[in-house]
Amino acid sequence: MVLLFGRSESAASQPLVRVAAITARRTGVPNLGPAVNPAAHAAGETSDRRAAAPWWAPVASAVVPGSGQFLMGQQRSVAYIVAEAYLVVQALTAQRDGGRSRDEYRALALDVARRGFVGVKPVGPWKYYETMEEYLASGVFSRSAGATVVPETDESTYNGASWLLARQNNWKDPTVAPTVSSPEYQRALAFYVARAIRDEYRWTWRDAQLQQDLYGQTIASANRSYQRALNLGGLVAANHLASLIDAYISVRVRRFGGVRVSGLELDGIQSTISTVGDPAAGRRVLTSALRFVPASP
Repeated sequence: MVLLFGRSESAASQPLVRVAAITARRTGVPNLGPAVNPAAHAAGETSDRRAAAPWWAPVASAVVPGSGQFLMGQQRSVAYIVAEAYLVVQALTAQRDGGRSRDEYRALALDVARRGFVGVKPVGPWKYYETMEEYLASGVFSRSAGATVVPETDESTYNGASWLLARQNNWKDPTVAPTVSSPEYQRALAFYVARAIRDEYRWTWRDAQLQQDLYGQTIASANRSYQRALNLGGLVAANHLASLIDAYISVRVRRFGGVRVSGLELDGIQSTISTVGDPAAGRRVLTSALRFVPASP
């Protein structure tokens, strides 16, 4: 009997769940591990079985998938090792691609949208670059050169939209300003100061629509790569878990005998990675199977 479950990782970085049919047969099932022999209660044979199944094999498999199976002489250790190597390489590649796209959209923002402003231009957090994709310009932080902050009023800019939101949240009527010293005005001003873009981060995409479109595409590419790396990281964790459970079951079977159901006994778990559909599409599935073999008489 083989129970299959798993998830696939596609080129579009969308995890898919694969549910395969459940099949069972009592004969012709290859045994991936030594069958439990009910007559093997002699001290020497029991000792040999336990020596071939060290208790720490599951721990080794949790750290390096396949290592516990290798210690027990199981050929399926290769499948776990190959899966781990493939997934780690793919995850690192996706992470590298995401970093490359991130550097590209930062450079594009600096060379085009922020080029017309003087002074130091520090690298901003992710939210800053995401905002640059949504708004044509940042607007000024303060319309006054003095110490008093006078918010931006152009609502087409990010700062102007932030001041509008501050007024809507704190004033009875966003079109009628209370006195500057009033609590309502001060709350709105504090909201604006915490949210608005400072002058060292100013930008504008005016007269550069094509570059803004390219900027948005580059950000989307970075997001896809990072999401793919995250999905692959999940598959790496699943491979570690499957190898750990497989090793635990194998140790349990060899030391104490396996679980029996309808004349079958549990023999372990086997995981594989296989291509789904057209190989050119790059879609693959990680499949884990609970393995049952005919019970020894």
